[in-house]
Amino acid sequence: MDKKWWKESVVYQIYPRSFCDSNGDGIGDLRGIISKLDYLESLGVDVLWLCPIYKSPNDDNGYDISDYRDIMDEFGTLADFDELLEKAHEHHLKIMLDLVVNHTSDEHKWFIESRSSKDNPYRDYYIWQEGKNGNPPNNWDSNFSGSAWKYDSRTDMYYLHLFSEKQPDLNWRNTKVRAEVYDLMKWWLDKGIDGFRMDVINMISKVEGYPDGEPIPGSKYGNRLPYVMNGPHVHEYLQEMNREVLSKYDVITVGEAPCTSVEDAIKYTGFDRQELNMVFTFEHMDVDSDNGYKWTDKKPDLVELKRVFSKWQTGLNGVGWNSLYLNNHDQPRMVSRFGDDGKYWKESAKMLAVCLHMMQGTPYIYQGEEIGMKNMVFHNIEECNDIEAINAYKEYTSDGRITPEDMMRYINRKGRDNARTPMQWNAEKNAGFTTGTPWLMTNPCYTEINVAAQEEDPDSILNFYRKVIRLRKDYPIVVYGSYELLYPEHDKIYAYERILGQEKLLIVCNFAGEAMDLEIPAEFVEKSAKLLISNYPETKITDTLHLQPYEARVYHIEG
Repeated sequence: MDKKWWKESVVYQIYPRSFCDSNGDGIGDLRGIISKLDYLESLGVDVLWLCPIYKSPNDDNGYDISDYRDIMDEFGTLADFDELLEKAHEHHLKIMLDLVVNHTSDEHKWFIESRSSKDNPYRDYYIWQEGKNGNPPNNWDSNFSGSAWKYDSRTDMYYLHLFSEKQPDLNWRNTKVRAEVYDLMKWWLDKGIDGFRMDVINMISKVEGYPDGEPIPGSKYGNRLPYVMNGPHVHEYLQEMNREVLSKYDVITVGEAPCTSVEDAIKYTGFDRQELNMVFTFEHMDVDSDNGYKWTDKKPDLVELKRVFSKWQTGLNGVGWNSLYLNNHDQPRMVSRFGDDGKYWKESAKMLAVCLHMMQGTPYIYQGEEIGMKNMVFHNIEECNDIEAINAYKEYTSDGRITPEDMMRYINRKGRDNARTPMQWNAEKNAGFTTGTPWLMTNPCYTEINVAAQEEDPDSILNFYRKVIRLRKDYPIVVYGSYELLYPEHDKIYAYERILGQEKLLIVCNFAGEAMDLEIPAEFVEKSAKLLISNYPETKITDTLHLQPYEARVYHIEG
């Protein structure tokens, strides 16, 4: 397999608003990130992915961009960014920026011009349609509830917004739009950044004609997904982007690609396709959905989780590349979702790290994951900030589909604000995140769960993460070995092998809060396999492993 630096890297995702505040205004900023570069280097990660830092009115926390070539006021200045980039490189850390080009803010100069008149030169930068009988052009719903179309009285037409109405979709069929995007990408790459994470990049090509979607049961809207995901020209656009921009730089690229199959991902990430390095798939994020419905408190199904991960591991092996994650800025905390954030908090957080990082692909650590940060308890919707949760709460409680109490329970389990509470640096006020009032409530668990406490504890989750990350550097099989699932129907244990020539790894993870016995392949006993890492004291390898609650082990044989 072709060796690439981005395959061997570990990425650390920073949500700047919640990472570290340097000036006491309650909002994290670029100088706050600069102050933590020593910590990030000590963790052993290679790439820092920054969620959007561009100028934005913050309707969707920076994913509504009003100027792609400037920095959000709260975060600092371009000079601060230049310093961050220079100092990150001095710390052997690469910088990956979020590229949000499916849509802009409605306050972007392109859209201000576009909506001003039908014959404006920027009109065709966005997707405008006539209404039908006084209604929107079709029945599509938006990702943030309500119609995907917004009426604009200035020109008596509707514009498409697959997200907030303040996030109008760009018209990628317009060659000028594509040229603008490529130009701004080059602007940042020429500054010296090391890659892009591309927001909902598989939504940039829509089916022409904008047909109605199949009616959604219990809703007045229709399903937009078949018409906006993996559209007719998306690969043509990405190959053009690669040809015009990406191929000229040695960078890391990952595309956020919901509703993408393995077959789709091979087209996006195939080594012979000249599109992207990897995509973020979402299939494993739906193992606790209810028939594709997010707002539920259903528990994840381990057998289904294994099936999904294994499908992607084997499907992309040798032809494309996986991204590996269990949480991010849009998902709840992984220890609360897939582990046990109570009695076995520490053990399950470590187990999940092993389970994920030993797979083939590039791992993504979301800030605070490395100390086992937990979900937040929000007592009412007024305490929440996330536009998705607030809109869903209003819609589902107002029409009686869900009671307010149930909806808050679902938000506490699945809502995006769980990931956005301030980073927990120490046990001082506001977890050391800010000297002011934080923009979002601090999770009360910070007094026990914080970086400072874990730095001092050799058995901490933080120090365990350092060991897990080190294994990828020391054992190329972790990066380049193939994957083989063991015991696919076991509903408590996730076990798999990694294979590179005659060399093998055995990874065994107990997802249960009780002890479990498991027979392992005989060759690992016969060849006296070496235990590389475990989250419990080392025990002798035997034919049958006696696994403690949430225990994880990785065994290695040379062949």
